[in-house]
Amino acid sequence: MKNLIFITLAIFTIGLQAQNSKKAESLLNEVSSKVKTYDNMVIDFKYSLQNNAANVNQETRGDVSIKGEKYVLNLMGTTQMFDGKKVYTIIPEDEEINISTYVEEEENNITPSKMFSFYEEGYNYEMDVAKNVNGRNIQYVKLTPKDSNAEVKNILLGIDNQTKHIYNLIQTQDNDTKITITVKSFKTDQELAKNLFTFEEARYEDFYINRLD
Repeated sequence: MKNLIFITLAIFTIGLQAQNSKKAESLLNEVSSKVKTYDNMVIDFKYSLQNNAANVNQETRGDVSIKGEKYVLNLMGTTQMFDGKKVYTIIPEDEEINISTYVEEEENNITPSKMFSFYEEGYNYEMDVAKNVNGRNIQYVKLTPKDSNAEVKNILLGIDNQTKHIYNLIQTQDNDTKITITVKSFKTDQELAKNLFTFEEARYEDFYINRLD
């Protein structure tokens, strides 16, 4: 009789977990589908990195412009640009530019252009807590890597239930370092400069250009 109860409870629990996962998948797909309707996005955000054990607590602001796979990211005094083929990392302080060819199979980081679709492969997901943030209903979805050797322990995606836009992303690594990206401004279908995603080498005559491939 006890075994029957345990089996029934196990089946019930598995059923709830599957239902939870389906809800999470449905919400994530809504976010992804909505983003795909925009021609471009311009996002201002707050970036924080925290590791209590190492007594590290950094916070700064950044911005990113995204059009399809292309993006220009400004963060910590560095500009990173992806024109669809190559990644350009421009470091004005060192007067240095690193240029590399983007290889999707080797890219494990969540790039700006992948922020709304990275979860589609390599993650299990489930609904997490819901919070009221300044009158906004933010539903969190927890993503856990399928790869047990991944450096990332889990990712929490906070989604505004009304707009279906991402409010924040909280990434916890195996060493308990926590990286939080919080969207402060989200603009869509903006008038972008035609050459925004084009690297113009002539503008950096005094820079050392390091071609990594």
